Amino acid sequence: MSASTLRAAGMVTVVVAALLGSAFALGRSLMPEQPHRGSGVAASVHAPHYGDQPPSTEFPGPPAGHGEPSPDASPSAPDNGRRADDSEGPYGAEVSTGSARIALTFDDGPDPQWTPQVLALLKEYGVHATFCVVGENAEAHPDLVRSIVADGHSLCNHSWNHDITLGERSPQAIRNDLMRTNDAILAAAPDARIAYFRQPGGAWTYPVVSVCEELGMTPLHWAVDPTDWQVPGADKITETVLTQTRPGSIVLMHDAGGDRSGTVEALQRLLPELLHRFQLEALPTGTT
Repeated sequence: MSASTLRAAGMVTVVVAALLGSAFALGRSLMPEQPHRGSGVAASVHAPHYGDQPPSTEFPGPPAGHGEPSPDASPSAPDNGRRADDSEGPYGAEVSTGSARIALTFDDGPDPQWTPQVLALLKEYGVHATFCVVGENAEAHPDLVRSIVADGHSLCNHSWNHDITLGERSPQAIRNDLMRTNDAILAAAPDARIAYFRQPGGAWTYPVVSVCEELGMTPLHWAVDPTDWQVPGADKITETVLTQTRPGSIVLMHDAGGDRSGTVEALQRLLPELLHRFQLEALPTGTT
């Protein structure tokens, strides 16, 4: 075979290879993209899923070190009169009860399915807690707000509709949101004392802290977060709370915002064990 024939054959081979490569790339570009698989609990059309929203990336939880047991202390250490941590949370928000007692807090309710179950367990064990309620839920379920108050629990404002970006709005918009929520709570329970505000997602900003304090509420954060809004299961929730809780801890859990069956199951295990290790209290409201 002549040299010219070999060169021609080589050029044909290169051209064919290039054409095949282009055709393959074009075919891949025309294929529909496979949908990404999500995680967590699917949203229900029947109820808000505030708790399924991720917390703020700026303040996803308590400052470093909060909720972590010290090397020389265990969760069952004797009550020594000292609180969990003497430092403050983001923008000065409370992360400790200020005593050796611990406080259970429940966010995002009231919810007609989960709040009654949480209330029943707390009553069974004689424990008072603090409920951070969402305004639109308080308006929709005033009977549950009344039940919370009647059982001796404390109330906390948790914004009108769990707006994680609330702190980025104008002071007047923040004030309107918090006052609207307080009005809904007081419409259900006129004698209730709303002593605390908890920013959704822990996304604190100076304006939201300033406004809540102007309205006579203390900014309330937490020291122990079992991330039950991620639905990790009762075992994980129980393990996190028992491992991280120490004297003075404020514990964050949820009685609404999604599937809270794991939280309820965990609470059944947690309450007797926590009572064995600590004294539990509803956060004080400044009233007798």
